[in-house]
Amino acid sequence: MNELTTEHYRALLGLDADWRVTNVEFLPKAKLVDIRIEYCGSKLSCPECKCSCPRADMAPERTWRHLDTMQFTTTIHASVPRSNCSKCGVLTQPVPWAGKHSRFTLLFEYMAVEVIKACSSISAAAKLLNVDWQAVQSIMDRAVARGIVRRNMSNIRNVGIDEKSFGKGQDYVSIMTDVDNTRVLEVVPERTRAAADKLWQLMDALQRKLIQAVSMDMWSPFMESTRAACPDAAIVHDKFHVSKYLGEAVDKVRRQEHAQLCEEGDDRLKGTRQLWLYAMENIPEDKSALMFSLQQVDLKTGRAWSMKENFRHFWECKSQEDATVFFTTWYTWATRSKLPPIAKVAVMLKRHLSGLLSYVTHRITNAASEGYNSKIQSIKSAARGFSSFENYRTRILFFCGKLDLFPSISSH
Repeated sequence: MNELTTEHYRALLGLDADWRVTNVEFLPKAKLVDIRIEYCGSKLSCPECKCSCPRADMAPERTWRHLDTMQFTTTIHASVPRSNCSKCGVLTQPVPWAGKHSRFTLLFEYMAVEVIKACSSISAAAKLLNVDWQAVQSIMDRAVARGIVRRNMSNIRNVGIDEKSFGKGQDYVSIMTDVDNTRVLEVVPERTRAAADKLWQLMDALQRKLIQAVSMDMWSPFMESTRAACPDAAIVHDKFHVSKYLGEAVDKVRRQEHAQLCEEGDDRLKGTRQLWLYAMENIPEDKSALMFSLQQVDLKTGRAWSMKENFRHFWECKSQEDATVFFTTWYTWATRSKLPPIAKVAVMLKRHLSGLLSYVTHRITNAASEGYNSKIQSIKSAARGFSSFENYRTRILFFCGKLDLFPSISSH
């Protein structure tokens, strides 16, 4: 191979004076370009303590996947020197074209991160990159690890803690989000007090001291953990979870009433489940006449839906005093409604009234976290489920963590 070609590839790879390209072999039948690199430096330093030290030996030859040359797969082969440090022992030297433990060059990983972010699934990215899914997963793992190291945690003031389903049945993970910057901070298995404690370990004592409010459901383990980790932070019960509880109560009333009406030969509530889940302004135009007619008759379901809709005014209150007055009136109405599912939710809300009133002051919700539901669901669907929690965590942080995922590449 002529010197011009080897020098050309040395420049393209951004090699310093310690490395040289010794051969570039073009294998058209295999659709492959093989680049061989040799260490030619004389001074070594320990990768751990950075002290100068002698060479121990050369590690066995390794191979790295590089960016394709035209349509040809391109690989790099090199034996890497190992230093003999009196303090740290024998260690393999880093190479300028790839990260530690990676079998891909930095330039390939940079391009791969772009491809993965743009693809609908990991299998699609693997196909475009011409690698297997394990390789894509390893690239994502390293990208997330880089992003976490670089992440700025100093400007977090409001966080959210929420749960998401992981596997089948009652299998959950707990997620902490940065409410103001709409990003996922961490994902841990289960939804226990220990899981929430682990989320809070993400921050040191000073960072936790700066947290002003924490948005969450009325789930005792999350509240207990937050009070212990951030005693000065306000607990704000998320209005989307409250809406969910009230919506479920309306549906219970509907099912009970539908069963009673069916016994009398009245099926007017048949097929109306979705209708009662709508907010007033979201009722489809083609359903508005039906909703109006159902509201004109004395149905328990209609009264339950009205209570659900009326509670939305709570979130519009301008002060905690106004919110307290509103809640007291609504609570009396709900508990005297003779609708047990609604009354049960009302009692639960009164038990957590301080967290509801905190919303009036802090105005934060898990809206961003709830917004991740569709993204996380698409991640699960594309993967057809996850058997590994670590892979699930990596995918969520890769796509929802707003991390700086790209490898640092020195200027050529």
